Amino acid sequence: MDERGTRDSILVGVDGSTSSLHATRWAAGEAAARHTTVHLFHACVLPALGPHTSAATEAGITEDLVQQGHRWLRQARAEAWHAAPGIDVRTELRVGLPVAELIEESAHARLVVLGSRGLGGFKGMLVGSVSSGVAAHGHCPVVVVRGRMPDDPPPASGPVVVGVDGSAVSDAAVAFAFEEAGLRGVPLVAVHTWVDVSVAETWSVLPFDIDWDAVAEEERGLLAERMAGWQEKYPEVEVRQEVVCDRPVRGLLASAEGAQLIVVGSRGRGTLTGMGLGSTSQALLHHSACPVAVVRPAAGSDVREGG
Repeated sequence: MDERGTRDSILVGVDGSTSSLHATRWAAGEAAARHTTVHLFHACVLPALGPHTSAATEAGITEDLVQQGHRWLRQARAEAWHAAPGIDVRTELRVGLPVAELIEESAHARLVVLGSRGLGGFKGMLVGSVSSGVAAHGHCPVVVVRGRMPDDPPPASGPVVVGVDGSAVSDAAVAFAFEEAGLRGVPLVAVHTWVDVSVAETWSVLPFDIDWDAVAEEERGLLAERMAGWQEKYPEVEVRQEVVCDRPVRGLLASAEGAQLIVVGSRGRGTLTGMGLGSTSQALLHHSACPVAVVRPAAGSDVREGG
């Protein structure tokens, strides 16, 4: 069978940065748990050359960049094998723009794993353009690996946290989060946030003259109902349910203090025209102290809203 058609490999963006090496090690552990392949991928960007650049000079620059890319891939492969000895690792280098190449290749992957910031990132930039671009438009779940600061290693312990709002978007995120918690043998914290001015249409629409305690109790009941089927499917996963009266980003970040992974849904359709991450997903990529998984529902799902 064509390996590109299996959609079972874990695709890792490699660019020689500390952040991408953290992503490589994280992906290696994921591959070991899933008994699958790590696909280390580097897209080599050629600089814009002047009109008077000779063919020999251009060829020399291209060769240098390609050789540098291969060195980075060899380094990443060594890190992957050190993190998870014996896993299957393959490498690939292409000449092209990293975001476009990774998005294209994500159609053949089970999961994409990226560092939060590459070598080209500015010191004040909390998440790189490649990470945010692929997270917004990838064809499969995308994990952006980071610690408390972008170049810090990710935490190795703690629960998995997932945002739940009752939509098809969050259903896809919940499915992914249960699988991750089961693989790691850690609790899952299911977080539903609501605010006292408006509530997501998938849960309820509130008048102004209401009993807020009753509303909070209703939200807890709805979350429990939403999670019941998943707990039957994953009986080995301990589930903690949290209903928080707060904005989604603040509520999720507070509940994820000490977590090893946050999972959130996104509405992206995998194209570059007019589509981006929602405000919740984008903010979590910038401010989370642990890796963030951005998951979108399968094509054809009834998607009404997202993070």
